[in-house]
Amino acid sequence: MNENKMMAVIEAVLFAMGESVELSRLNHILEVSVQEIRTVIAQMNENYKKEYRGIHIVEFEDAVQLCTKPELYEYLIKVAKAPRKYVLSDTLLETLSIIAYKQPVTRIEIEKIRGVSSEHAINKLLELNLIQELGRLDAPGRPLLFGTTEEFLRTFGVNSIIDLPIIKPEQIEDFRKQAEEEASSKSKLKVEI
Repeated sequence: MNENKMMAVIEAVLFAMGESVELSRLNHILEVSVQEIRTVIAQMNENYKKEYRGIHIVEFEDAVQLCTKPELYEYLIKVAKAPRKYVLSDTLLETLSIIAYKQPVTRIEIEKIRGVSSEHAINKLLELNLIQELGRLDAPGRPLLFGTTEEFLRTFGVNSIIDLPIIKPEQIEDFRKQAEEEASSKSKLKVEI
């Protein structure tokens, strides 16, 4: 299959699906290596850029999706209903951060790190499709394991969990001190009441 036909097939599949498609599925359809598919997709994105097209292909770990270019969003909202915006509270962000960096992780492990119940935060993150159940831990009680979703990657503009910022040891120490100060100020408040 020549490169132009591969581009046409990839574009047609991605357009018709409307969501991400695993590279392995494209590999099965096109009967070429995943590396060749990645090369063709890179060329497609280059063509879209040269022709100043309104679309581009975004890669998420081992899947790709045809998307509108972010700089054209303002025009889309004039004709389409604006997508639901949500604000992540500090609690949700803290819980999501733990899951992103520690995944796969259980609710008990999250609560051990946070020091408080995380059931509500986990349920809300599941509802927002930022995390998902990955299975169960092979341990007594078989607790659920949680990890991030493709929607998490899309929302935070990263292609893979590997692209998350690395936390420096001195930052971890600062966070620990802040948490200890918060905990001691809360316990003082309880004693005074």
